[in-house]
Amino acid sequence: MLVILICLSLATLAAPIAVGRFGARAFLGLAVVPAAALVWVIAVWPVAGEPARTESLQWVPALHMNVDLRLTELGAIMSVLVLGIGAVILVYCAGYFTGVSSTRKLPTFAAELVAFMAVMFGLVVSDNMLAMYVFWELTSVLSFLLVGYYAERATSRRAATQALLVTTLGGLAMLVGIVELGEHYGSYLFSEVIARAVADPSSISLGVEVGVVLILIGAISKSAIVPFHFWLPGAMAAPTPVSGYLHAAAMVKAGIYLVALLAPAFAHLNAWRVIVLGLGVLTMILAGWRALREFDLKLILAFGTVSQLGMLMVLVGGGERNLMLAGMTMLTAHALFKATLFMVVGIIDHATGTRDIRRLARLGDRQKVLAVIAALAAASMAGIPPLYGFVGKEAALETMLHSSLPEPLPIVLLVGMCVGSALTMAYSIRFLWGAFGSKGHAAPTRAVAEMHAIGPLFLAGPALLAALSLIDGIASRQLDQVLSGYPDDAFAPASEPYHLALWHGFTLPLLLTALIIGAGVVIAQPHSPFARLRRRNSVLLGNADRLYDGALRTADWLSLRMTQSTQRGSLPLTQGTILLTLVLLPVIVLAVGSRARPDLHLHASPLFLAISLLMCIASLTAVLLRNRLATVLVVSVTGYGTGVVFAIYGAPDLALTQFLVETLTLVVFVLVLRKLPAEAPITGSRPSRVVRALLGVAVAAMVIVVGVAARAARTAAPVADRLPEQAYRFGYGHNTVNVILVDIRAWDTFGEISVLLVAATGVASLVFRNRRFGAAPRVSAERAAAEIASPGTTWLIGSALRDPRHRSLVLEITARLVFPTIMVVSVYFFFAGHNAPGGGFAGGLTAGLALVLRYLAGGRYEIGEALPLDAGRILGTGLLLAAAGTVVSLLFGAPAMSSVAFEFTAPVFGHVKVVTALIFDAGVYLIVVGLVLDVLRSLGARLDLEGSPADMTSPIPVQSAAGGELR
Repeated sequence: MLVILICLSLATLAAPIAVGRFGARAFLGLAVVPAAALVWVIAVWPVAGEPARTESLQWVPALHMNVDLRLTELGAIMSVLVLGIGAVILVYCAGYFTGVSSTRKLPTFAAELVAFMAVMFGLVVSDNMLAMYVFWELTSVLSFLLVGYYAERATSRRAATQALLVTTLGGLAMLVGIVELGEHYGSYLFSEVIARAVADPSSISLGVEVGVVLILIGAISKSAIVPFHFWLPGAMAAPTPVSGYLHAAAMVKAGIYLVALLAPAFAHLNAWRVIVLGLGVLTMILAGWRALREFDLKLILAFGTVSQLGMLMVLVGGGERNLMLAGMTMLTAHALFKATLFMVVGIIDHATGTRDIRRLARLGDRQKVLAVIAALAAASMAGIPPLYGFVGKEAALETMLHSSLPEPLPIVLLVGMCVGSALTMAYSIRFLWGAFGSKGHAAPTRAVAEMHAIGPLFLAGPALLAALSLIDGIASRQLDQVLSGYPDDAFAPASEPYHLALWHGFTLPLLLTALIIGAGVVIAQPHSPFARLRRRNSVLLGNADRLYDGALRTADWLSLRMTQSTQRGSLPLTQGTILLTLVLLPVIVLAVGSRARPDLHLHASPLFLAISLLMCIASLTAVLLRNRLATVLVVSVTGYGTGVVFAIYGAPDLALTQFLVETLTLVVFVLVLRKLPAEAPITGSRPSRVVRALLGVAVAAMVIVVGVAARAARTAAPVADRLPEQAYRFGYGHNTVNVILVDIRAWDTFGEISVLLVAATGVASLVFRNRRFGAAPRVSAERAAAEIASPGTTWLIGSALRDPRHRSLVLEITARLVFPTIMVVSVYFFFAGHNAPGGGFAGGLTAGLALVLRYLAGGRYEIGEALPLDAGRILGTGLLLAAAGTVVSLLFGAPAMSSVAFEFTAPVFGHVKVVTALIFDAGVYLIVVGLVLDVLRSLGARLDLEGSPADMTSPIPVQSAAGGELR
């Protein structure tokens, strides 16, 4: 099973290349992969009574997320549909997309379709509920991409979004239910949860029942059961191969599969019966009636699919052996005839350019083979003997007639199934007559007369499935042994086991079948009372699509009103609202809830008290000052004071980082403040300023109270006590802070540096506006040589191009002398950070401060002389290095984003110990350096250039790092 998933994944990667190279013919090669997988499934078909084949791959054991695969009889049946019909659909694509004018998106489409087969196969063989949920959501995402294939059409975009929203929201509810079941039964394996629930029905608590209901919400949303039925007809905007596969054989069957899997354990619950049986029979009737009102061939089939999904839900959710056998029969029969009919519609649309039955007449005269294929599939859908659909329909009627469900459920459900089946017969006739009939026309309509020829490859897929519908009907006794495996294993033996057969004699179900066929013929008549009734806008039918639109409009209105109430365009008001919430919520919770008595010991060093007093004075001063630069400088005192506090209490690494970040932040503020007025305008009245000050004091008090309460509530030893030992044991480093960043929570760090990269790109984009410049400008080689040769040479080459009034000889000399030392310290911090204060972040900040010094001393040209590289490339290289740390650890058998140590003896250096986390740390180092360089280019050099027009027209030649001259 793992090999099949890997092969399908490799086929997904190869699909765009193959289709881009060979065009639609490449679909034939891609079909080999699911076809070969189908052969394997048939070869290892599970045998009733024997243990199921299992495979396992550890993923995240601590979260119970492992790829546990289990091939049961139910999973094997679903795998045949997923892989077999998937292979047929790929062959069909070779004909469908031949001669299509727009094939630009075809390679991507091929990859998405094969990927869907992979995740659908993973879904039906997953024993781990959480892994199954991952595959479940991937089907929603891939369905969104496939349905939205014609993205230039508004209808396709709307349909794709609608399908994604409905199925994903249902999936989120299902996730909560999965967690509830997994935590209650102590296992996240379907096999163990179901076995324990079957063995001990009393273990099903109220929480478990709620969890089951939530899972059912996910199942009925995926299988388009009322009230979530409206997304499936809308999804007909997709290409026909998508409709024939996702919406006939694969995706919509996922919910049916999940209900069938859980039915042995939970089908006796009242909530289950209301949702599965009640909504199932309602869906069958409602959607069947809607199918009679449509004129688009795909919409007729779409509403028919919804109707039959309701019937399938009733059968597999009944909770009995015989009903499940009937459900398995209808499940496979439906996949065969509905996939066939969708492919037939695709051929008609491809050849004639229309799917509207009002524009089709006498197509059967022109395409007799296609008409025969459609007639076989439609007869199976209507339940006409000797087709496979008849076997399934009769099995459904017989097993429901003798069901042991509580009265009056069997009678109600049987009546509902008869009504739904009569409607199925009616829209089957409507489909065939609308597509192929003469409808009173003496000659074919224009669309039919001008249709192009249909190639044999195009007909091969639907012909094969239509033939299987006939063969399976005749060979139903042999299929009984295959399909009854899961019902026999999952349910208690029935007193009178039902067996599939084409002929059971003259029975009541056969009489019901005859009545259903007769009623369907009457309903389908164009001049019958039913025809006049279905043309009216029935209030009972409603329009779920409009309800969906109304729900979206309501959500938009609520969000708009909420935004208007909270986001008034005033930054102080928004920030005040956030801070007020931050104060009130914890305080109210602490006041209402239980709390421990804090044990306070007031003691502090004199230095700490002095620093704290200085920070308080600086904070109050910042409130009173109007000069922007003075305010920033005073605020920075609090930052430096925090660093001193870290140092006092034994956190030198945090202190170092705090000092470096505060210094760099101060520089960035100064760079921006150059373009702002010196003093900030007075905003708000005096009372409002007092309120702001009080709010600030309240936030500070709240932080203190929450900290004291959290410390008092602690009942166990803090995890920090174990971190130093674990940091060296698993991360091979004595600097606990650095090991946490590059090993223990490396994934979090990777996300943070990605945010840094995005922030740098955003700042640069806002400042540069039109285009992102490359490396910082450099002084040309000729000018540099002249400056060095001249007796009045400067200490920094870039400063020669600055206005003498803005130069400082002391600063230039200091920068020239100190820059190499700072860079050496930066490299030292980088290499020593795993065992001493430092690390990639501190080293990068130190190197960034060195670049800041060069910029302040020599101006914008000096940046290019100090580091003649493009900031974007440095950022990209850093992110690539950080990601490479994952690959390196995996190559040596360690988990992703963890450390592997190598020890060896080298000349001169002696004993050397290298940790793979150094690669990750190097990526952090480069990203920080790139960020600083980007800030200096945007907030520094670019703003300098915009602020000095004379400099922009200077005749002095300068060159970029690439060697091209800029003027």
